[in-house]
Amino acid sequence: MSNVALIGASGNAGSRILKELSDRGHRITAIARNPQRIALLPGVTPVAGDANDRAQLAGLLKGHDAVISSVHFTASDAATLVGAVRDAGVSRYLVVGGAGSLEVAPGENLIDQPDFPEAYKAEAGAGGVFLDYLRAINDLDWTFLSPSAVFEPGERTGRFRLGRDALISNETGSRISFEDFAIALVDELEQPAHRRQRFTVGY
Repeated sequence: MSNVALIGASGNAGSRILKELSDRGHRITAIARNPQRIALLPGVTPVAGDANDRAQLAGLLKGHDAVISSVHFTASDAATLVGAVRDAGVSRYLVVGGAGSLEVAPGENLIDQPDFPEAYKAEAGAGGVFLDYLRAINDLDWTFLSPSAVFEPGERTGRFRLGRDALISNETGSRISFEDFAIALVDELEQPAHRRQRFTVGY
């Protein structure tokens, strides 16, 4: 059982990660701008927090074994988040990543494909910048988990595949549910296999 701080605990991915952590018996400080939106689950302590306030965030993160951030890249800043984790003295940091920086062929990223939706380009691009920022860090035990191209509500099946930097797809396309993504992320928290790496999950 770990003492985990989860930033963005009320969002689509964050709320599923929160439930997975709770179901596995972890203690969670669930951080969101509006804590009233956080599910009241066993082991969960809802807290109001701003992902862009480094000093406030660092105070909330102190004393935890690990930090998970599940926040939009266009609404946050890598230096602020990583700085808060460092200031809090937490060594383990897991990030809900994006799919845009995954390769669809050697040297070709998903975001650069002609059919990539324009509406998602800003967020996907910011996610790639965040990953590059982490890759330049050598004093933090970070992990960045990218979902598949389609990341949506679904079932918790426990049946999925893991990869590294290449987009995972099958005959029906590239997708992963929030629920199964949460399993993969909490598995990584409990049994780290991708330290200072990006990995991905899909069907």
